[in-house]
This record gives sequence, structure tokens and C-alpha cells, in this order.
Amino acid sequence: MPTKISRSKNTEQDDEIIITPTQVRQTALNLLARREHSYYELKQKLQQRNYPLELITEQLDRLKSQGLINETRFIENFVRSRTQKGYGPIRISAELHQRGISTELIEEFVNSTAEHWIELAKQACIKRFGKKIPKDFAERAKQVRFLQYRGFGFEQIKYISRDNLALDE
Repeated sequence: MPTKISRSKNTEQDDEIIITPTQVRQTALNLLARREHSYYELKQKLQQRNYPLELITEQLDRLKSQGLINETRFIENFVRSRTQKGYGPIRISAELHQRGISTELIEEFVNSTAEHWIELAKQACIKRFGKKIPKDFAERAKQVRFLQYRGFGFEQIKYISRDNLALDE
């Protein structure tokens, strides 16, 4: 059923636009055509376009039931993308949480790739600082801060410590 939306804040002008479920669906599909989105992200983007919440929910639920919105697929793509950019599990988890993904799903996907985090931290450190061993505490602290910012945990940082593990292995 079409819904009327007033686009003008000026009460003297009665500038109403009729929004149909098809328009909401098409906008959501256009967003999904560019990249995977979580349900929450799509809801936020459609609300920013001033679509009525009941139409948004109705259409997103329909897309989800048709398999066009898939949280699992979104998480897999997101985790792959972020790990390729050198981000660690803490940062990836926080970004997924901001995108409305449940804690259980986040833990399932972030922990499923746990064996790769140490190697990924090692690669990020080499890419940024090279293979040279830090000369003093200040340089080491700089590397640790970098890895923390990238979202690596204490255990990963400790494991790749230049004092305990040669990076050229």
C-alpha cells in the first residue's frame, strides 16, 4: 500500500510524495547490487532516505526470506575484506558489531579463522616496519601500538614479538 511522505518542512507548501513498497525494495536491491549489506545497514540507509519504517521492515524481511539479504554471506565477505587489509580480530569484531551483527555470529566467524591471526599480524608488522629488529623500547612500543590499532590482541602481539620470533622465517 502506498504511503505519503511530506518532503517539505515548510507547512505552507504541501509537497507530499507517495512511496510504494516497490520503491523501497528497488532502493534496497540497488544497494545490495553494489556490495553485501547487513540487515541493519540496509535499514539505516533506507531510513536516511526517509522511507517509512513499516515499509522498510516489510521489504527487508521479504528480501531476507528470499535469500537476498544473508548475514552469513555478509560476514564472510566482510571478514575476508578486512583481513586482506591487515586488520585483526578485535577491530573486525567491533566493526561487525557496529553493523548490527550478533555477538554469536561474530565469534563464530572471527574464531573460525583464529589460526591465521598470528600470521596476519606478522605480515602487517613486516609490511609497515620491515624485517629489522627494533633497536630500543620506543620503536618496539610504536610497533605494538600499530598492531593494537589494527585490532590484534595481546596474545598475537606477544607471539610475534621480535625478541621471541624472527620475522624472516
